[in-house]
Amino acid sequence: MTVRDVVFPPGRHALYERNRYSPAIKSAGLLFVSGQVGSREDGSPEPDLRAQVRLAFTNLNAILNAAGCTFDDVIDVTVFMVDPQSTFEKAWEVVPEFWGEAPHPTITAVGVTWLYGFDFEIKVIAKLP
Repeated sequence: MTVRDVVFPPGRHALYERNRYSPAIKSAGLLFVSGQVGSREDGSPEPDLRAQVRLAFTNLNAILNAAGCTFDDVIDVTVFMVDPQSTFEKAWEVVPEFWGEAPHPTITAVGVTWLYGFDFEIKVIAKLP
């Protein structure tokens, strides 16, 4: 069995242990980051959608930084949104604060019915430096 090369950001270890997953795995020169939500320190959802999206990106950036990456190293993005018809535009107002300049990474947006109490989740694949 291959030992996984796990990347942990500062804090939030209880969240990963409780839910039994790794925040990110390094493999073959890439960083595979688990879906990040706008969770507060106690794991609860940030109630305001825009603030929740900002917090999801902040949590994502903590993992990227722990691996020596930035969002500029991201090559593929998947976002999940509850009720995207009513939340997409509001959530997407926040994205330029974190997204950077063109050329942008690829993206797939998926509408879902449930995200463990959250409205937005982002997962990425990044190239390791």
